[in-house]
Formats: sequence, structure tokens, C-alpha cells
Amino acid sequence: MKAFVLAAGIGTRLKPLTTDIPKPMVPILGRPALYYTFANLLKYGFDSVCVNTHYRSEVITDYFKDNKFGINLKFSCEHKLLGTAGAIKKNESFFDDTFVVMSGDGLTDINLKKALEFHKQKKSIATVVLKRIKLRFEYGIAITDRTGQINSFVEKPLWGDVFNDEVNTGIYIFEPKIFDFIPKDKFFDFGKDLFPLLMQKKEKMYGYLMDEYWTDIGNISEYKKGLFDILDDKVKIDLNAVKSSSNKYISSSAKIDKTVKIQGPCYIGDNVVIKGGAKIKPYSVVSKNVIIDKNSVIEKSILWENTKIGKRVKLRNTIVGSNILVTNQITLFDSILMEEKTSF
Repeated sequence: MKAFVLAAGIGTRLKPLTTDIPKPMVPILGRPALYYTFANLLKYGFDSVCVNTHYRSEVITDYFKDNKFGINLKFSCEHKLLGTAGAIKKNESFFDDTFVVMSGDGLTDINLKKALEFHKQKKSIATVVLKRIKLRFEYGIAITDRTGQINSFVEKPLWGDVFNDEVNTGIYIFEPKIFDFIPKDKFFDFGKDLFPLLMQKKEKMYGYLMDEYWTDIGNISEYKKGLFDILDDKVKIDLNAVKSSSNKYISSSAKIDKTVKIQGPCYIGDNVVIKGGAKIKPYSVVSKNVIIDKNSVIEKSILWENTKIGKRVKLRNTIVGSNILVTNQITLFDSILMEEKTSF
């Protein structure tokens, strides 16, 4: 089976996290978000995946060039963005049967088998995967009848347009016939262009309401929420760490002094070094190769890889980017440090 993964986003709402990396490569507990999208596709038998790229595309292709997934990966670099529907039209020859489209920056453990069964049962040309959430106005809204058929669709509505809590997750199932409705070499979007056209042409388009986990990590708040939800066991993904009591995920290669106090839920990655007297408090994420010096306190903070935290540092609700040195006796609350190789 084949799938298409949308990974061309610039990640404006995630800045400064996306200053040097594309949005799908933002780290999620030791691996980029895109990794988990591929892992979920492989779980349900998708062995050929086309990925569109744009902003800092080399970051994606370099990371996945060894292709350890066992998936046939094809990368489609867009020097000029074509929109979500235009991106798959560019790769029309790649698809010869029913296929799935997923966002590379979504975090989900969706059961794709169930979604495909629904799509086939309804004999739909297009199925939009929906999720009930409270923050409705940031996402496309689909209105369905009792059978699940979509009657109307509003892409990222204003408050006055909100009349449903079933939002578009950015996960779709299509039949190859869909390409008949997408113009070639033209910017064309699913929500703004393709779906209204399908309804105008009275084509069968259904909404599948998923009950598994899904969140969009498109802004800082949702990014943190996704990580913390994993620590709370709200999403089922494979973490490269040993789970102990109180949801402590600790890599077997981490070197932690016996005087260090660790409170879960938290994540400590590969080759982390934590020295004497340090405290790791709940909802802390310590990525691989991080060094935390003596008597420092990390609380509800996210440390990206290769970062060094000095002595007697206090971090609370702070994100520290890769390759950063935080010098001794610094206290930071509600902060983001992303500049490479900068001392504070």
C-alpha cells in the first residue's frame, strides 16, 4: 500500500523552534515527529511512501537517507509550493490504488486499518479523518450527516463560523479518481479548493470520526501538549527508553548519579549524563547527549540534544535547543533558547 506524507510546511507558528529545521523534524522524545508518522504507516502495511519537502528539505532527506524503516521512500522537493492537493497531483504517477495522505507534523496513533475499512464500505472518493476536540477554530470544520457524508466544509473558520466540534486532522484517504479534479502545476489546496469542488460535483466524500489520539504540533502550546500527553500514556508510540514507575522513561545508556532525584512522568534519552544533586521534576524531557551538571533543577522543561546545563541552573517551563550551553547559576522561567552554540 502507498501513502503520501505532507512535510513541506515552514512552521511559522512554531518559531523559533523551526528557525533551522522544518516543522516535521521537531524532536518528539528522541526522534523527529516525522519518524512517528512513518512508524504508524509501516504498522498498518504501507510499504511505499512519497514525501513532499520544501523548507530545509535537506534536513529531512539527510536524516532518513539510510531508510531503516523498511519503507520505500520517495522525496518530492517543491521549490515552489503547490498546496496540499497540488503536491499529490505532482506525484500522480506514484499512485495506482487507494492511498492515504498524512501530515508529517501531526502526532497520532490512529488505527489506519479501521479508517480504510470505513472508506471502502462507503465507496467514497475521498474520506476526511475527523477528531472531536475543544479548540475548534484553528482547524477545518466538516459537517456530516448521520451516515458520515460531508455536506459542508469550512477551512480554519472564524469564531462566527464554528458550528461543530469535529475537526479535520489532515489525514485523508483517496481513490486515484481524485486526480481528475486537481489541476496540474497549479497551487491547489484540499480544504479551500478540492473539497468544495467535490461537493459541487456531488462526489461522495465522507468524514471518518477517529477515537484514537491526535494532536497538531503546529504551535508551541500544542508541541508541549503532545510531549506531555506521551508521558501521560495518552498516545501509543514506541519510545527508545525503559519505562519504570511513575512513567519515568529512562534510556539504558543514561549515566545518572545515585544522588539525583527523578520524578515522573519524564523522559531521559540516550547517553544523557546527570551529575550529583540534580533534580529532574515532572514533565521534563531530556534528549540524547545532554549533560546536566551538579545541583541543577529541571522542571516541566524540554532539552534538545547535545545541550549542556551548568551547575545550580534552574529551568522551569523552558525549551532549550540543540548544542546550547547554559552556564552556571542561571534561572529561567517560561523561556525558549534556540540560538546555536550561544552561552547564557
